[in-house]
Amino acid sequence: MPVPSPTLILRRLSGLQDYQATWEAMRAFTAARDAATPDEIWLLEHPPVFTLGQAGRPEHLLDPGTIPVIRTDRGGQVTYHGPGQLIAYVLFDLHRGGIGVKRLVQLLEQAVIDLLATRGIVAVARADAPGVYVDGAKIASLGLRVRQGCSYHGLALNVDLDLEPFGRINPCGYPGLAVTRVADLRPPADLGALAAELGCGLRSALAALGAPRA
Repeated sequence: MPVPSPTLILRRLSGLQDYQATWEAMRAFTAARDAATPDEIWLLEHPPVFTLGQAGRPEHLLDPGTIPVIRTDRGGQVTYHGPGQLIAYVLFDLHRGGIGVKRLVQLLEQAVIDLLATRGIVAVARADAPGVYVDGAKIASLGLRVRQGCSYHGLALNVDLDLEPFGRINPCGYPGLAVTRVADLRPPADLGALAAELGCGLRSALAALGAPRA
């Protein structure tokens, strides 16, 4: 049975957050937490970077050029992060919430689908490929790591970022996979407003598992 979280904290980090430093901070937070540690959601943007997940294969990194490449410990293959992409890192105690990884992925996907619906964008999840899609093009990617029953990493929503770097990779390991962004579907795209709404949506979804709103 889910046990209420002490709180669920939303953090909106301003400016571009270095990927390596943020990853290390997530790992440190997760390693140090105990049963009383509040869950957190970090909302932020990264400077340009390609990341390779645990299953990441170098052949999916076609032409990185001068963009840094970091091999990380999240699930999945290769993806791109950059300014104009909304990142939501979910540091959540799955044991306390009474759910498994699959259910957490579904909650994250649905939060994005619901957010996009408020902009008149019809999006769907796919059972065979985690993430959120609009007319077959990927608009949000997901990748998680679970350590001792607690998650870190999370999701990335393409809001108004330059999509050109996705042409330098096989996104998420799928050659030719199309990607899209909110700005091309329902301009203008206000990342700040979307961040606030996504944070509230994620908090509500997790609150339903017994985590009260902060």
